[in-house]
Amino acid sequence: MSKISSQDLGSQPINKLLIKQAVPASIGILVMSLNILVDTIFVGNWIGSIAIAAINVVLPVSFFIAALGMSIGIGGSSIISRALGAKNSNKALQTFGNQITLTLLLTITLVVIGLSFKDSIILSFGGKGAIFEPAKIYYTIVLYGVPFLALCMMGNTVIRAEGKPKFAMYAMMIPSVSNLLLDYILINVLDYGMAGAAWATSISYILCFVFILWFFLSKHSELKINWAHFGLSRSLVSEIASLGFVTLARQAVVSITYLFMNNILFDLGGEVSVTSYAIVGRMLMFAMFPVLGLTQGFLPIAGFNYGAQNYKRVRETILTAIKYAMIMATMVFVLLMVFPEEITRMFTSDMEIINKTPSDMRWVFAATPIIAIQLIGAAYFQAIGKATPALLLTLLRQGLFFIPLILILPKFFGELGVWVSFPISDVLSTIVTAYFLNREVRLNLIGKEGA
Repeated sequence: MSKISSQDLGSQPINKLLIKQAVPASIGILVMSLNILVDTIFVGNWIGSIAIAAINVVLPVSFFIAALGMSIGIGGSSIISRALGAKNSNKALQTFGNQITLTLLLTITLVVIGLSFKDSIILSFGGKGAIFEPAKIYYTIVLYGVPFLALCMMGNTVIRAEGKPKFAMYAMMIPSVSNLLLDYILINVLDYGMAGAAWATSISYILCFVFILWFFLSKHSELKINWAHFGLSRSLVSEIASLGFVTLARQAVVSITYLFMNNILFDLGGEVSVTSYAIVGRMLMFAMFPVLGLTQGFLPIAGFNYGAQNYKRVRETILTAIKYAMIMATMVFVLLMVFPEEITRMFTSDMEIINKTPSDMRWVFAATPIIAIQLIGAAYFQAIGKATPALLLTLLRQGLFFIPLILILPKFFGELGVWVSFPISDVLSTIVTAYFLNREVRLNLIGKEGA
């Protein structure tokens, strides 16, 4: 795969460029998702099925704090991509320095708060009954590594904004591979249980951070900042925040979703239902890796060309990305409809969970083929710096449709109401996104192509 510079984002053919950007991102997400998947399999088989539910309770808290880094990264990277497209290197450097400062300040503050109120937080997110103690062990240790994860997530998006997707892929692969090796040593060999699983995760975050730090200090990065760039600029912080808030709001809604889901499912079906949701949740992270990777690859291309006012290339990028993403999403759909029981058996030998989870999984992925439109549509508005529509479209699926549905439908249909909420919210959010994306293309891209 040939090297890509930031200026290539505005000149290479879209098909080839999208593949060059998306394949490394997809591989990185695949390896990271495999890490989460195999990690869950290890935990389920070496510690027990309750441990799967315990990790599922902790993930939304740790990921929300780490998502600050991703939010700052994506918000700032949109600015960086457009600044590089407009050949404004000073703004790109200042933005990157501000991203680092914001990430450190916010994540360390939230980790301190999270550790101070850990018991009440764990209980609030569904860590009840037999789930509480293993969740507490995992939560406490993992939070120590979360600031490193946040810096990794922030840095990774900046690497991609520079047009260096292979290095972004390497950064995602390092914690994935190291976590699996450490899992084997700390859980299976040394028998440290939940503490071993947690330390394996935290140490892997630190190793990823070391690699990303090396990248930005090496000759591979175009962004050579100095101490002056770390000083916060009110205008840049405001722009980073407005764009990054889209990602943060999405993760906040994901965390709230976990809160509701774990509690609702615990009340309806106990630990078995929570464990089933944990397994399905891992598949949501894993199975969608090609679509998410393509979305990540789409962002810098759309942002760069919009900054360069090459609106025809922006439109071509949108159409190509949606076409490829829908093909891959359909392949995922077929796989999960045909083999849900075999997938479930990888995680556990508990027959109660094996009998229950396949049906739940089919409902959750029922509308997968069309979700590409929603993902690419929301990402487009974020890439071009339009924070408000990006925020609204990002929150459509889980915030505006899914959460109300899981609060209402179970009252009439019991636990089935929880699972059918997934495809209903997918369909509704895709329809709304398609409308606004089509309107944007007609008015603000096609209308400017001849200008």
